[in-house]
Amino acid sequence: QVQLVESGGGLVQAGGPLRLSCAASGRTFRRMAWFRQAPGKEREFVAGITWSGGNPDYADSVKGRYTISRDNAKNTVYLQMNSLKPEDTAVYYCAAGSSPYGYLPREYDYWGQGTQVTVSS
Repeated sequence: QVQLVESGGGLVQAGGPLRLSCAASGRTFRRMAWFRQAPGKEREFVAGITWSGGNPDYADSVKGRYTISRDNAKNTVYLQMNSLKPEDTAVYYCAAGSSPYGYLPREYDYWGQGTQVTVSS
């Protein structure tokens, strides 16, 4: 049974850091990614990384502030978020899929339950 379990969300002041983790079980995935969804908005791509860890990619809104990485031995992906802004507030979701690319939710096969990130001003 495939499971993605996120952790690390919480409340942080603007400018501060936060690190999210997503532990996968049941199988390995060619690509893992983070999405986020703010109230009243569509779920949007944040960052993605392939099994090899090469060529991570980011949404323009987080480029230079967020870093995605993965530990294949632990089948875990991380999202280090720095210089957080109030507009980063959202539920963050971990996603996993078989394609080496993917920027839309429909391109991913498995999802975590989400973790809330709230950035106060």
